[in-house]
Amino acid sequence: MQAEDRINDFVVQIATVNGTGSSSANTLLMKAIFRMGIPVVGKNYFPSNIQGLPTWYEIRVTGEGYLARSSKVDIMVAMNAQTYAEDLASVVTNGVLIYDSSWPRAELEDRSDITVLPVPLSKMCNESFTGARARILMKNIAYVGAIAALIEIDRDVVRQLLSETFVDKPNLVDSNMQAFELGYDYSQAEFNCPLESRLVPMDAMTNHIMIDGNTAAALGCVYAGATVGSWYPITPSTSLFDAFGKFCKQLRQDLETGEQNYCIIQAEDELAAIGMALGAAWNGARAFTATSGPGVSLMSEFLGLAYFTEIPLVLFDVQRAGPSTGMPTRTQQSDILAAAFASHGDTRHVLLFPANPEECFRMAVSSFDLADRLQTPIIVMMDLDIGMNDWPCPELTWDDSYQPDRGKVYSAKELSNMDSFARYLDVDGDGICYRTLPGEHPKGAYLIRGSGHNKLGGYTENADEYVEVVDRLRRKFDTAAELVPEPVTETLNKSSCVIVTLGSCDGAVRETRSKLAADGVQTDYMRIRAFPFSKSVVKFLAGYSQVFVVEQNRDAQFCNLLQTEAGVSVDKLIPILSYGGMPIACEDIYGPILEKISQGKAA
Repeated sequence: MQAEDRINDFVVQIATVNGTGSSSANTLLMKAIFRMGIPVVGKNYFPSNIQGLPTWYEIRVTGEGYLARSSKVDIMVAMNAQTYAEDLASVVTNGVLIYDSSWPRAELEDRSDITVLPVPLSKMCNESFTGARARILMKNIAYVGAIAALIEIDRDVVRQLLSETFVDKPNLVDSNMQAFELGYDYSQAEFNCPLESRLVPMDAMTNHIMIDGNTAAALGCVYAGATVGSWYPITPSTSLFDAFGKFCKQLRQDLETGEQNYCIIQAEDELAAIGMALGAAWNGARAFTATSGPGVSLMSEFLGLAYFTEIPLVLFDVQRAGPSTGMPTRTQQSDILAAAFASHGDTRHVLLFPANPEECFRMAVSSFDLADRLQTPIIVMMDLDIGMNDWPCPELTWDDSYQPDRGKVYSAKELSNMDSFARYLDVDGDGICYRTLPGEHPKGAYLIRGSGHNKLGGYTENADEYVEVVDRLRRKFDTAAELVPEPVTETLNKSSCVIVTLGSCDGAVRETRSKLAADGVQTDYMRIRAFPFSKSVVKFLAGYSQVFVVEQNRDAQFCNLLQTEAGVSVDKLIPILSYGGMPIACEDIYGPILEKISQGKAA
């Protein structure tokens, strides 16, 4: 069969069994492509059990820089007999399926519209290596070699990556390279290499790195000056604290004395985790915690306490598919309303929506500044796709002149010159009061309470005094709208419709806009980066008759927030929803939008 060449524009998917050690091999393959200067992104679709169930790793090679999931598979590496039928069906016409032919499978020859390439991976590795575990691991590296020959990956790049990985274990470099060569040489000898889907080196990744959002956020916490982190393990946020601990050991330890300048506490549950962080923040430390949807539910009472008593706090919510336990290893954006209004009573929380690991780093820093300045919890709304998958992004840079914004904090000198201190008195009219830190000065002491209190910090059940405090908190939330990151907008001055989105939907929406433009359909764009919505959001959306809102949940939570909090008319809001747990793809957006636009023209 004949197929068009697909240079730097194809998808490789590897189907394996969870717990077989394939992750390192898959990452090696992706990073080798990245080292060739080609934009590439990896998505890991794995089960929530420890081992034994199917897992897939998808590598999208995208010379045009589209980083969203693709809904097609050009090259399938089928390493799991349990999913052969599913994997075979997923390959596009004129695609390729590679499988371990140590045990020939006639059913994989059922499709005449694809090319099946049998490679005896197990047989080759059993003959070349000893030990059951070593043979399994080396088989993974052997399929990387087979793919490398077929798509023209530079062997020297692979050797360099292995040398960096096993810098202290050169013998492992040699054994892994041996396994790689087994697969590579077999493909070269038995098949027509390269395939139509192949690589050509580029320089698009100069000054870029591969990093996941959890790691980037953890690094941002260190650079922001965070010294206390308390947490309870939960997928998919656990690796954020793993990374924070590693960075602290490197950057928060006195080189001469070995004294540690940080405290990381694994708490007994989510309630204890956020309680510890609040205590540290009240005492003046920059403190944070991280969790996912179930943890947000458990932490909501403490979030209400922090809101009402006005204690700075940063919370990273790495969202996953709910409700309840849901699907812990699948992605969603379904905590938006739960986070925005977490806790009972009239509470409103500031949310930040990073779209990629670089923004996870930047917003981690700004979240601590906002928390201190507003004296309230700041919730950074990530998701599993951003948090746990590797993304290419520009090298992270840092301004050494940065000084943390600690907000309105009275010094001992200022307190000594006062007659008295009132904790909840709005001196400046922006809803933000001055606070003190424990032990700073006797005049700065006050009793912190989650019960009703007046502007002086005293206990009250007086209606007028209570209303005065909660109305000021609402006024402070309005001030927050002036301080949070502004939206990203793109206008063509030709369109009456706009696509609005948030977070990790960004890549899929950008790809959709390009595809729509190729069809002659022009759309404007707004990516909202924070809640509360700034005045610019309201003003921008007022100019459109159709507002498509792309998000990853069933109930159009962000769309509802735009209606209730930004005053956007429900008549022009059109939700475009993806909530099956897979990262959103262009195909999830393009068809529904095109259909709605066509219906509008027909009407």
